[in-house]
Amino acid sequence: MSEDKKPRRIWRAPGKAADAVPEEAAAQAATPVAVETAVEDEFTDMSMDDGFGGQQSVRKAKHFWPSAKRLIGLLAPEKAGIAVVLLFVAAGVLLTVIAPKILGRAMDVIFSGVIGSQLPAGATKEQVVQGLEAQGQDNLAAMVERMNVVPGQGIDFQELGVIIVIVLAMYFVANVFIWAQGFLLNKLVMRVVYKLRKDVEDKLNRLPLNYFDTRQRGDLLSRATNDVDNIQTALQQAFAQLIQSVLTVLGIIIMMFIVSWQLALIALIALPLSGIAAGIIGSRAQGLFASQWKATGSLNGQIEESFSGHDLMKVFGREDESVERFDERNEELYKASFGAQFVSGTIFPVMQFISYLAYVGIAVVGGLRVASGQMSLGDATAFIQYSREFTQPLGQIAGMANQLQSGVASAERTFELLDADEQDPETPTSHLAARTEGHVEFKDVSFSYDPAKPLIENLSFEAHPGHTVAIVGPTGAGKTTLVNLVMRFYELDGGSITLDGVDITALSRGELRSKVGMVLQDAWLFNGSIMDNIRYGRLDATDEEVFEAARATFVDRFVKALPDGYETVIDDEGTNVSSGEKQLITIARAFLANPSLLILDEATSSVDTRTEALVQHAMAALRTERTSFVIAHRLSTIRDADTILVMESGRIVEQGSHELLLEARGAYYRLYMSQFAGPAEDPDVEVAAVSV
Repeated sequence: MSEDKKPRRIWRAPGKAADAVPEEAAAQAATPVAVETAVEDEFTDMSMDDGFGGQQSVRKAKHFWPSAKRLIGLLAPEKAGIAVVLLFVAAGVLLTVIAPKILGRAMDVIFSGVIGSQLPAGATKEQVVQGLEAQGQDNLAAMVERMNVVPGQGIDFQELGVIIVIVLAMYFVANVFIWAQGFLLNKLVMRVVYKLRKDVEDKLNRLPLNYFDTRQRGDLLSRATNDVDNIQTALQQAFAQLIQSVLTVLGIIIMMFIVSWQLALIALIALPLSGIAAGIIGSRAQGLFASQWKATGSLNGQIEESFSGHDLMKVFGREDESVERFDERNEELYKASFGAQFVSGTIFPVMQFISYLAYVGIAVVGGLRVASGQMSLGDATAFIQYSREFTQPLGQIAGMANQLQSGVASAERTFELLDADEQDPETPTSHLAARTEGHVEFKDVSFSYDPAKPLIENLSFEAHPGHTVAIVGPTGAGKTTLVNLVMRFYELDGGSITLDGVDITALSRGELRSKVGMVLQDAWLFNGSIMDNIRYGRLDATDEEVFEAARATFVDRFVKALPDGYETVIDDEGTNVSSGEKQLITIARAFLANPSLLILDEATSSVDTRTEALVQHAMAALRTERTSFVIAHRLSTIRDADTILVMESGRIVEQGSHELLLEARGAYYRLYMSQFAGPAEDPDVEVAAVSV
């Protein structure tokens, strides 16, 4: 298959015309390497702590804050719902943070009851304290004085029950608030992402074809799918969880200082120590993870190469060498992975150890303060609970910060797509009749994919209704470009193209393309039944019209032999039908559309000789009484063309019928002889036939 004839398929919505992208565009536009380099320059991957002792690859936005601001701006239509979500989060955090303090009161009730039951009944609290001081038990006296104790009275189970009920109610209501905010947030985020997906879809259908020429298909698919999914994850999880964790940390810090500022300082000492430890270990792990990813890529490449070239490897007896290379790369990956996982795995234990050191310090100092009467046992218990709960939201903040950063990077890529320059706006001023004659005329047409490299200059020719015009020439001559210009996949730099005397720029693209049917060399079938694939040419067609199109294009012949007939389901790649059958179905689809203009792009290049005869007969039926553009490599398929154009470097160097051009013994003669009479005089030439 020739380079200038091979279409590059782009992502599009069902119901939109498939755009064939010529290699002339790719040759003069940015190369995949340049595109990939640009993407790598704009977005970098970095290894970061996931908040739980592991490492994860995080894409980093180049312009974080502007992109983050715009991402948050997507939530503007849902600001009322966001306010309710934030209110629920704050209420839930407030109740969760206050609950340990109240639960500490229950501990005081129990402890006071135990101590009170051991004191002489009838004595006052003051008398007990004085007696203890007189006995030299100053610490015990201070502790009793601080306690709400009644000598001779045990545990007040009624008060204890009330406190427990209050705490349980607080935790229950807090979780109701958390559930409610999650429900509301998911609902409004889904609405935002729904609109974002629709905007991306609409944008893709408004972009000019040269946008797809200069970008990798995988990158565009990733922006339209993976990046939007990543934005959804960031908004759903990172947004609320990050706010909740931050508020929880702030609330716990405030409560710890309220309970005991001395113990709070001990607890906060663990923060910088944990940060230093994580930074030192993380920097070491980052380099090891980079080695792991490199080794993984090398091993994957080796595996792919072995499977892809399996037959060749067998032929040359290179199995042992392949296994040896695999073992080497597998060993490299083992060492790199073990080192990376071992080092990164020490982050969590080290942070836990520091946390335990702080916990021990709090327990010891807190116990001394309780024993000296400077602090109640309930407050000490509450503070210990705060210290244990303090590390969890910190880890969540680290993990969610990474997720949020990745989401902003995806948003930046999505916004770049949404901000891309669109194709020229529609300014239709004319309309065509329901059935056009198909008279196409090029008048001094000039076009180039790159202004610095002109491709077509001052080209003129005329295609009369019902005629077949063949275009032949070497790779990059501009053959496929002519068809794309007729379809207005690209806009002219100069001159004009008319259809039945109407300038195509005066028509809407939709109206123009509704008059054109296409059969590409890459037969594309959609996931669905054969009936659905044929009806795709005209969705309002009746079943009988579909059957008629199938009979006219010889589809009916093989469909009848299938168990489910026209209801046979074809997968999205069409792998359960042969190449020739796929091509016949696409011809039937174009036949059903009943276009005024027809473009046939080397429809027989991928079928066997026997099937080619059927395809040729089907195309003959399709070309009857309509203007057809046929792009072909085999000169045998264009002998009956009314006009043959020979192009070189964007210019028509010869034109005429098959017989006249052979008699002229020029460029066409050399092409013909290269195929039928011996070695080609120019090994780089190839042929395209355009029937009009």
